[in-house]
Amino acid sequence: MQPNHIAMPRSLPAARRARRAALLSLCLAAWFAAPVHAAHGVAQVEIHDRTTREVLPIHRKFGERWIAGERGHEYSVRVHNTSDVRVLAVVSVDGVNAVTGQTAAPSQSGYVIEPGGSVTIDGWRKSLERTAAFVFTAPNRSYASRTRRPDNVGVIGVALFREREQPPMPIAEVAREGERSAGTAADSRMTQKAAPASPSLGTGHGRSEYSPAERTSFERASDSPDQVVVLRYESRESLIALGVLPRTRVPGDRPEPFPAALGFVADP
Repeated sequence: MQPNHIAMPRSLPAARRARRAALLSLCLAAWFAAPVHAAHGVAQVEIHDRTTREVLPIHRKFGERWIAGERGHEYSVRVHNTSDVRVLAVVSVDGVNAVTGQTAAPSQSGYVIEPGGSVTIDGWRKSLERTAAFVFTAPNRSYASRTRRPDNVGVIGVALFREREQPPMPIAEVAREGERSAGTAADSRMTQKAAPASPSLGTGHGRSEYSPAERTSFERASDSPDQVVVLRYESRESLIALGVLPRTRVPGDRPEPFPAALGFVADP
């Protein structure tokens, strides 16, 4: 199958200049469980709260990585390529591919990032020109739930692939290089721990935004991801209840050794 690819245009507004090196690969093609900073990692992933303009801290607990979201806040996924080759980032939100809307698999479409470059993904891609913002919302209002796929609400995944190195081309072939592109991909299995039974947050299909992209080509060096980043998200209250975050005390509230009031046995 010939892959169908997209590149971010060169003439972007100043606010989007950081995305100039980013390319969007629409190859219908295939993902998942390595740490964010694996020994052979190719990229770093951050979640930005666009409402507060802060990077959400990652909390490690139970062998997982967690972030605390707040309902109604928009967020973005930022992927920075730390390698010396182009990288394909297949982004899954709540088990749904952020580019195609398909139930996510690592062989599918994603964003191509130049060596040392970054891409900031603000939402679900609707076309080559627009996206619908990622926004933390009630689980039953998430895009996955509204499209009858609620089982994986509460997790963000990024499967990362290095680009295959191309061998030197014979002189006779150079003239025909621009006339074709080739790429193959195969499905791989995703293994991850189950999320809490009742998630407190999901990702909604938010406001429409201008986010131009254009097509490009990309051939994976391997059918299996070189790195997979998995980030689970819940509300702060749920993370405290789960034991991921510590309970906070009200300022001035002191622990008491005998908190119960004095008295006698009350009537039933």
